[in-house]
Amino acid sequence: MGDRVLSDLFAPSRVAVVGATESEGSIGRAIVTNLRDDFDGETVPVNPNYDEVFGLDCYPDLASAPDVDLAVVVVPPHIAVDVVRGAGETGVENVVVITAGFGETGSEGAARERELQEVAEEYDINLVGPNSLGVMSTPLGLNATFGPENALPGSMSFMSQSGAFITAVLDWANDEGLGFKDVVSLGNKAVLDETDFVRAWGDDPDTDVILAYLEGVEDGGEFISSAREATDDTPIVMVKSGRTDAGAQAVSSHTGTLAGSDRAYEAGLEQAGVLRVDNVQELFDFAQILAGQPLPEKDDVAIVTNAGGPGVMTTDAVGDSTLSLASFSEETLSALSDALPEEANIYNPIDTIGDADIDRFAEAVDVALADENVGCAVVLSAPTAVLGYQELAEVIGELQEKHGKPVAAAMMGGERTEGAKEILRESGIPNYFDPARAVRSLDALATFRDISGREYEEPTRFEVDQERAREILSRAKDRGDNRLGVEAMDLLSAYGIPTPEGAIAETPEDAVSAAQDIEGEVVMKIVSPDILHKSDIGGVKVGVENEDVYDAYEDLVTRARNYQPDATILGVQVQEMVNLDSGTETIIGMNRDPQFGPLLLFGLGGIFVEIIEDTTFRVAPVSEREAEEMVNDIETAPLLRGARGRDPADVGSIVESIQRLSQLVTDFPAILELDVNPLVATPDGVQAIDIRLTVDTDEL
Repeated sequence: MGDRVLSDLFAPSRVAVVGATESEGSIGRAIVTNLRDDFDGETVPVNPNYDEVFGLDCYPDLASAPDVDLAVVVVPPHIAVDVVRGAGETGVENVVVITAGFGETGSEGAARERELQEVAEEYDINLVGPNSLGVMSTPLGLNATFGPENALPGSMSFMSQSGAFITAVLDWANDEGLGFKDVVSLGNKAVLDETDFVRAWGDDPDTDVILAYLEGVEDGGEFISSAREATDDTPIVMVKSGRTDAGAQAVSSHTGTLAGSDRAYEAGLEQAGVLRVDNVQELFDFAQILAGQPLPEKDDVAIVTNAGGPGVMTTDAVGDSTLSLASFSEETLSALSDALPEEANIYNPIDTIGDADIDRFAEAVDVALADENVGCAVVLSAPTAVLGYQELAEVIGELQEKHGKPVAAAMMGGERTEGAKEILRESGIPNYFDPARAVRSLDALATFRDISGREYEEPTRFEVDQERAREILSRAKDRGDNRLGVEAMDLLSAYGIPTPEGAIAETPEDAVSAAQDIEGEVVMKIVSPDILHKSDIGGVKVGVENEDVYDAYEDLVTRARNYQPDATILGVQVQEMVNLDSGTETIIGMNRDPQFGPLLLFGLGGIFVEIIEDTTFRVAPVSEREAEEMVNDIETAPLLRGARGRDPADVGSIVESIQRLSQLVTDFPAILELDVNPLVATPDGVQAIDIRLTVDTDEL
């Protein structure tokens, strides 16, 4: 998908409504009315049944109409494809298909949607929808939707897969005085999707914040790449619905079991620099402060209040965030002591006490923001007879501008806050009834500062034996199975991930010969793609002496046959003993997500991996820094670094193994899921003890 230029979609000079009508209750009427009421450009009705609509000349088709920059299609679905083809033939580059009855309705609709895609591709049309509410852009008063009202002007641009969500949000936002630049109802995303709008708005100097409500992402890799570019300057805040894994296909790897449908989104959105929120309130809480306030240079918060209880609540909220309570300098404490009565609290949180008038409150805020140890502030107030909220709002705005540090207000109250909120809004300062929301919003501001400061590294490309890896993977296809186990250990060796010395023996005699080539005792494991949990059936023997290898082989095969008579037995792996006591068992793995592709896992391994679930995820390919973050993210990371007197593991070897696995699963899309468990990490490096994977043999 190439970069699309969407400027005319949001700033057309002339808009055609194909299916325009004056019929009461019709979508065609609603769109023409919305355009006629607010649009600065020209509205062109198109309908062969009318000569005019609401006094505007009406044309039978696009070919006979004046040239338009945007066509809005509201005809029945069986006609819509022909209308879009006609738009392409007449040179219309931007089309919004409002009409439903496509991919959301079944096989016939899905076929119609594919045809729509083909037509749009043939004529290089920027197509929104189908099944869309439409698009809005406030600079020109463009309301090409059938929603009941237009958005207020602002600097937030908003996309949603749900048209109903847009109408509800706009109704609420208009009451709150919140404005937008562009609004898009994505509909079925037949052509334009979230990635296209992230690119467009990321490059738009008039969009300060990108907001999204999404039920899914079409191409996770493209989205991550585009969002990373956008978030250099423009924050993206998203509600992603559908957190559960209901209906997911069965998986056989630990990684697949732990991944779940939402894990890929968590990892992918974090790597993309997207601020994911849980609800609509947070979406707009974060959006307002990101659009209106500068980024903090420090994470230290000052709290100024006239109410002790809410001040303590705010302090608790800071403790629950990634921010810290600022420690005031001696100079600040002295100035506060001079400005406030003796019974006031000059330490953070500053309590000006309930009888504080505007001058006392203003002095406390001014002194706090002047402190070099303060990066941002929450100004919190409860209503009193001696404090006017509108006057306080004006002071907060002036002091925020004076000091250039981000401020969130928490003026608690009802009707008396209305005028104050408007004054604060003009200064770009959001007001929250709950001070915890103010703290979370400042936390989001600090998080975006870190996101925008990231430098993304290219993943390392290692020298590997790709042909050897291809040959090993092809074994599954050759035997008509899609699973590989320890017989594929050489796959790891081909990509430079260390493995113990060993071999697959097909007879007891071969096992004896293999054991003789290995110094000391050996580990023996049944090799069968049908037996996933070998230790559960006694399919693993540890510490086998050379003289016992023959009998051990026969015993393992017998146990496997008794457990599953129809299982395919490929032999027994004879492997060098690894001293597990000297290291930590970890797991590295991958599950291929439908949207984001290869989802890497790292965590505590061994037999407890699914019980403890101390794991972290990233979308491959990963850079060295991202692999290091994976190692640091798990709760048991201190074990790897030598906690409680243990020798520290060679963390660099773990990081490199994650990178090498990342390269393997990126090079071979045929690998659907893969576990290396355990990957034993010792002070001397790592060794991969076991592997199992599932492949798509049609991709080999």
